[in-house]
Amino acid sequence: MAFDLPLADGSMLAVSEVVRVVPNKRLVCKAFWNNQQVYAKLFIGANAKRYARRDKRGVQALINAHIATPDLLYAGNTDFAEVLIFKAIAAQNAEVLYQQLLESQQKQQRLQLILQLTKAVAQLHSANLQQTDLYLKNFLVEANAVYTIDGDGIQPFSALFKKRQKQRNFATLLSKLDALDSDWIDDCYTYYCEQTATKYSAHDYATLYELTQKLRQKSASSYADKKVFRTCSDVKVKQTFHQYMAITHDFDAADLSAERLDEDLEIAQNRLKSGNTCTVGSTFIANQNVVIKRYNIKNSWHGLKLGFSQSRAAKSWANAHRLTLLNIATAKPLALIEARFGWIKRRAYFLTEYIDVPDIAEFFALSMDAEAKQKVAYETALLFYKLNLLQISHGDCKASNIKIVDGKPVLIDLDSMQAHTCSWWFEKKHIKDLNRLMQNWVDAPETSAIFKQAFVQAYDEIDDYMLPTILERAKIA
Repeated sequence: MAFDLPLADGSMLAVSEVVRVVPNKRLVCKAFWNNQQVYAKLFIGANAKRYARRDKRGVQALINAHIATPDLLYAGNTDFAEVLIFKAIAAQNAEVLYQQLLESQQKQQRLQLILQLTKAVAQLHSANLQQTDLYLKNFLVEANAVYTIDGDGIQPFSALFKKRQKQRNFATLLSKLDALDSDWIDDCYTYYCEQTATKYSAHDYATLYELTQKLRQKSASSYADKKVFRTCSDVKVKQTFHQYMAITHDFDAADLSAERLDEDLEIAQNRLKSGNTCTVGSTFIANQNVVIKRYNIKNSWHGLKLGFSQSRAAKSWANAHRLTLLNIATAKPLALIEARFGWIKRRAYFLTEYIDVPDIAEFFALSMDAEAKQKVAYETALLFYKLNLLQISHGDCKASNIKIVDGKPVLIDLDSMQAHTCSWWFEKKHIKDLNRLMQNWVDAPETSAIFKQAFVQAYDEIDDYMLPTILERAKIA
C-alpha cells in the first residue's frame, strides 16, 4: 500500500510499503524522504505521543552509549500520527538470517552470528541498558556490525538484583535459538564474560543454561497454549454461540463450518481413516489439498466428558504451533473448528496441509540406497534428541506418524503430544516414545541396527550418565 504523508515541517514522506502493522498502535513503513530511502514508524491511537516519546528516548540512550543503531533523521507529527524516521541501512534482519543459516545447516556461520548478537547484548549491559523486547528481529546485521533497533524496548536496569536481570535478559536472547544450538551456550557465556570483563563462573553458567531452557519452554507454551487461540498476527478467531473457529491468516477459506466439513468427509476422495474416535480424510479447500481430522463422539457419556475438557483437535492445534515455533517439522496447521452449544464443546475438527509422501516404514521398505537410509535414521535420531532437549513427548511413535520429506522426518498426529516440566516424568515418556519407535523395526533387524547406531551417534552430545538411563532403558544402546 503506497501513499504520501505530508509532515509538520512541510516535507513529504512517500510510503512505498507497509512492513508491519500493530493494530491501533503503530505502522512500520518503507519510504522515501528528502531524497533518501528511510524507514518510518507511524504511532497512532490514544497513546501515540507516549509511545513515540518512549521510542525516541530509547534510541537516544543507544546513541549516548555509542551502540550502533540506525540514525534518527526526523521526529515530528501529522494530523493523525506521531512520526519517527530512521535511515535505511543495507543490513539483514538477524531473525531472517539465523533461519536461513539454520535451514542450510551452516553451523559455523550460525555460531558466528550468535556470538555477534552476544556481543551486542554485552554492549547494552555494559552501558546499563537492556532490550526488554529481546527478539532476534530487533537486531540488524551488516557484515561485522550489529545494529540494535526498536528504541521502545530499550530501558535501564533497575538498581536491585541487577545481576539476575542481566542473566535473565541474556538467557532470553539464547532462548530464541534452536534447541540444538544449546551446545553453544557455554561459548556464548564465555564470550559474554570477555566482553563485559566478568569472571567466568561455572555456577552462573549452569544458572544461565537452566534459565534459557525454562524461558524457551515458557515462550512456546505462551504462544501455543494461549496466543493461537485468539486473534493475533498468525491467527484469526471467529466465535459464535454454536461454533468456535481459529484459522491461520494465510489460509483463505471462506464459510468453514462443522456442517460443511462433515459433507467434505462424506465425499472425500481419499478417506484416510474411519473409526469410532476419529474420522480422517483429504479434500480440496481454498485451492489446496487439506487433511480434515474430525474427533467423533462415541456415546452420551463420552460427549458429556468432552463437553467440559479441551478437545483433542485443540490439543493438536496447540502442539502443531508449538512444534512450528520450535523449528520441528510438522504438517502446517490450517484451522481448528469446534461445534459448540454455548461454551459446551461438541464435535471438533483439525485441518492441516496434506503431505503426500511415504511414512518412515514405507521409506525404508522402498529405498535401496544405504546412505540415504543412514541419513534418514540420523535425522530421526536428531529429532528425538531435540525433543529430549525440549522435554516434549509425542505419545504415539508408530511409523505412520512420521513422514519423510526430503530425507527428514515430519511429525504428525499430535493429539497425544505433551510438553513436560517434570524431568523425571518426561524421561519415562521419552523412553516410551523410543521403545514405540523401535517396535516398528522388530521384524527388520538390519533397519533396527541402523537406527541404534544413529541414536548412539546423536545422543552422544548428552552427558555420559544420560546415555545408559535413556538409550539402554529403551534397548537402543
